[in-house]
Amino acid sequence: MAIGDQVTAPGHVQLGELLLGRGTPYRWRSLTGWEDLPALDSGSTPRSAAHGDILGRLLAQSRVVTLDDIVIRARPGEIGGVVQQLGDATAVADDEIPLVVQLDDRGPLLAWVRVTARAVPVGRGYRVGTITGAAVQLTASDPRRYELLEHTARADLPADEPGLDWHTGEELLDAGLDWATADGSDAGLDFGPPGSTGALTARNTGNAPAHPTIEFRGPVSMPSLTNMATGDVLEYDLALAAGDVLVVETGEGTVTLNGTTSRLYTATARSVPEQTFALLPGTADMAYRAAPGSSDPAASVAVRWRSAYW
Repeated sequence: MAIGDQVTAPGHVQLGELLLGRGTPYRWRSLTGWEDLPALDSGSTPRSAAHGDILGRLLAQSRVVTLDDIVIRARPGEIGGVVQQLGDATAVADDEIPLVVQLDDRGPLLAWVRVTARAVPVGRGYRVGTITGAAVQLTASDPRRYELLEHTARADLPADEPGLDWHTGEELLDAGLDWATADGSDAGLDFGPPGSTGALTARNTGNAPAHPTIEFRGPVSMPSLTNMATGDVLEYDLALAAGDVLVVETGEGTVTLNGTTSRLYTATARSVPEQTFALLPGTADMAYRAAPGSSDPAASVAVRWRSAYW
């Protein structure tokens, strides 16, 4: 199933496969930490001989989101199963799961979270199928929120257009431009297949930097991708055969060949650390290049990203 496929209206919250909000047995009254800025670590240091600080980077800590004052309602004979569904969806796990929240007409946003606390009060209302004051606390190691739609931009290696064919190798009678197709119908001049500039464009419509996933596909030697907006380059000194895929997860800082083998050590001296290669808010033009002589039309690069928000 697609992430957030059950979220259809404001007030819906989907945790993994469990939907909370309007039309469900779980109604929440308060959501904290979702629209707030996460806590920040400051790299600023006091000036030794002047007022104020030397500015440093601000790095966001994990985001803590709490669904408070959850009311659980079901028929008395079904309340146990409804509580069990909540328990299954909020069990202790090592891996993060998607949390999708739609508060208003801006649409849903996504974060990856783990459940770090759960409270389900047991009182008199349990007997009649009503539980009040339940709560779930969620922690996202990546504090950014993302749009659900994942974008992809692709590019081939630079290649010239073949241009017009003047048939110079044919008999003199047949030399020149051919305005017709093989069946004799008028088709205009044939410029051949289009060339490639090796350029692509990625647009982050959010207000936080987004870390893309980059896929280099062979055959190609020393593939590289340059972010023209920042000047950052990712370049790897290796040869990819036909069918090989080199995946760069910039958020995690990993470089993997065919899904199994790390090739992080192949980064060249021109290459920036993977985790610093980010799409800033706005539009970024990028250039795909390779070693001289590497021009196979089957080689390509794909950049996948979601717009990111604080």
